[in-house]
Order: sequence, then structure tokens, then C-alpha cells
Amino acid sequence: MKIYILTAIVALSVSTSANAQQSKPKTDTIFFEDFNEKALDRSKWNVEISGRVNNDEQEAYVDSAATAYLVNGADAEGAINGALVIKGIYKPGTTSTENKKYDFISARLNTENKMEFSHGTASARMKMAGGAGLWPAFWTLGNGSWPDCGEIDIMETIGDSSWQSNALHGPGNLPLVNRNTFPPGTDVTQWHIYSVERTANTIVFKLDGKVTYTATRAMVEHYGRWAFDDPEFIILNLALGGNYPAGENKVSAPYYGLPESTVNKIKAGEAKVMVDWVLVTKTDK
Repeated sequence: MKIYILTAIVALSVSTSANAQQSKPKTDTIFFEDFNEKALDRSKWNVEISGRVNNDEQEAYVDSAATAYLVNGADAEGAINGALVIKGIYKPGTTSTENKKYDFISARLNTENKMEFSHGTASARMKMAGGAGLWPAFWTLGNGSWPDCGEIDIMETIGDSSWQSNALHGPGNLPLVNRNTFPPGTDVTQWHIYSVERTANTIVFKLDGKVTYTATRAMVEHYGRWAFDDPEFIILNLALGGNYPAGENKVSAPYYGLPESTVNKIKAGEAKVMVDWVLVTKTDK
């Protein structure tokens, strides 16, 4: 049996073991990626190129082997079969497709029109650098105009390595956000499994198999329409600075949301996200 099959089985076990006394639901794997090839599989992933940049982020997203690439062996830093690296790079004078100038580049990958799922569970094993203003995320987005399309933020962090957040965005400007503090001795710089389970009436977020936040249909419909039954695609990205980090760290210089210490970390090549695998399963419930 190949290692990647074993990896998927382990991931499924983690995601369903919260209550060992109950019988486990039947699951079907509909997407699995463990980044064990020599290059990114373009049949699974789109690599975005910046036109308009959202949230006053300070990077341009580019399609480059410098910002999104695969590693294995010792370079995978504990990933079982290889890993994806998304890296922020200092590159002054970068011009976006809208002719705007940026001093940083990074990467944003998605599965739009290649893999989209509705009810089921999406998980990823990830680790990332800490540093004020570094804004990595693992999330899903529906088709159509935002926020009516529905957005599920499975994992976000803005540089404080002691916590990560979950959030929902949808019709009615949903205020459903949860900040989850890591257990003592752990933080975002270590490997963790982040996941979300979508059903007809709940959205359940988990960290290493343990529930961190549950949003119900009733909670969502208090503010507006439930927009989370339709298919959504996965996004993995590393933003640099922007509204969310700046709102927390209150930094405006040298870059919005990015203090000098983090700029130096980016220049040193230390601003990166690593993804061991991504798994999506469909649950019969």
C-alpha cells in the first residue's frame, strides 16, 4: 500500500475520532493531494495572478516557482510525502496586471472549476511562519458575487502564532468569527490539521480533530440567507499585510500591517506556509 493512501486513512481517522463511542459515518474521498510530484499538478490547482488586490494587501500574487513550489525529503520539514511551499518574497517594483506597483510577491492557489464540493469535510495539514502581518489562509469560496456566494475561512492567522481563527461570510454581513488559542506548547509554526465539516444545517470547524467552533443554520439565518449548500472551491494563500493584520497590530509603516521586523523576515526568505496534504471527503448524513 502506498504511503499516500495511508496518509489519507490517517487523516480520515483524525477527522472522525472526536466521539469514538459513535459509529463512524461512511465517507468517500473526492479530492486528495499530498504534493508528492516534482511540480504542482495544474489539473488540480489554478495559480492566481493579481489584477485587483483585495483588503489593502501589500503583495501581488504571481505564478512563479519562487512563490509556489514543492519540496521533499529534509526540505519538507516533516511532511510525509513532500509538501507545497507558499512563500512571500521582497521584490520591489513588481507591477500587477492593473499596472499597480508592489514591493512584495506571493502565491494564491485555488481549485475553482477543478474541484468544488458542498456537504462534506475539507482538511489540510499545515505549518506556517509567525510574524506580525503575515496572513496565510486555508478557505473555501462559492461562485458568484461576494459575499452572497458564501465564504468559509477554515484557518486564518495574522502573525500571532498563539492563535488562529475561523469565520463565515455571506449575505447579511455575517459577524460569525471565532478565535481559537492553541494549547500550551503548540502554535501555528508546528504541523496541525485544520478542517471544516459542512452539512445541511451546520458548519463545524476543527483543529487536530477537536471542535473549535460550530455555526448553525439558525445562527446564520439570523442575519441573512444560508449560502452554504452550494459547491465551493478551496483556496490556499499567503497574504502580506492588509486590513485584517493592520486592524490588530496597528502598524502603518513601513507597510500597512507589516512592521520592519516582518519585512526583514520576508527579505530573509522566512515568510512561508507549508502544506503536507489537502483532503476532501463526502459524508453520508
